[in-house]
Amino acid sequence: MHPVTAPYDQGLLDVGDGNRIHWEVSGNPDGKPALVVHGGPGSGSSPGSRRWFDPEAYRIVLFDQRGCGRSTPHASDPAADLSVNTTAHLVADMERLREHLGVEKWLLYGGSWGSTLILAYAEAYPERVSEIVIAAVTTTRRSETAWLYEGVGRFFPEAHERFRAGAEHAADLVGEYAARMNHPDRAVREKAAADWCAWEDAVLSPEGMGTPYTDRVDDTRLGFVRICSHYFAHGAFLEEGALIRDAHRLAGIPGVLIHGRLDMGGPLTTAWELARAWPDAELHVVERSGHLGGEETGGLILAALDRFAKNGSTKG
Repeated sequence: MHPVTAPYDQGLLDVGDGNRIHWEVSGNPDGKPALVVHGGPGSGSSPGSRRWFDPEAYRIVLFDQRGCGRSTPHASDPAADLSVNTTAHLVADMERLREHLGVEKWLLYGGSWGSTLILAYAEAYPERVSEIVIAAVTTTRRSETAWLYEGVGRFFPEAHERFRAGAEHAADLVGEYAARMNHPDRAVREKAAADWCAWEDAVLSPEGMGTPYTDRVDDTRLGFVRICSHYFAHGAFLEEGALIRDAHRLAGIPGVLIHGRLDMGGPLTTAWELARAWPDAELHVVERSGHLGGEETGGLILAALDRFAKNGSTKG
């Protein structure tokens, strides 16, 4: 990966509804703009993601989506209003950030939930996107959420029974967890968040990369699960299948899609369907990789971003 870089500029952008999103910029101020769109939803940005980019070639922008990271208010506070935290709000925030930073076009990079938000933004503002690189493709259709929280349970029956028990075997597991994450009793919220993260880690367990969800602690975990369950209970506030249906809007935008064949939480089908609907995208299937990727996935990300760096700067 590329050398560690520190931000040379950062701030909080008022995006309305009482929300301010944290952003930071590193790399070359005159370089090619690139926006890192983090996953979750609600994970917050990671400083390590800067290292995918050549700091001499890119102007690297990271931001925390509403309610997480260093954005305010934080979703761990039950008083934080999630009715103004939807995919449409996040897309508008990204466009407001682009205008604030004076960017004409930017490359978009992200994965998992980040890929859903990237596609939603790019289909709304295709003229503002130079290229797209996605690892672990999702579109957060209700069918994908049903697989992650119910269908894949056939492979992990013991862990899934514990996950179901945490919601008292409700018919709508995700909806019940979302309700519990809004409970006035912090102990109830903490128990629901712990049970949710334990299930997420069970799905990732064959990849042998520890317990990244359970490793989240305190308010970080509470905010993450509250935002996740909120989005997934509402189908990401998107019409079912809309992102693949409208992928024709991405025509002319070069894309690289990278997906592990062994991704238990997000099967390859979604990436394959998107690649078929988006002629300018190339799909790389990593045979022995799962959702979190690995060395081969990382190499493909670096190769794509280094290649697109040669396309030059797109400054405002």
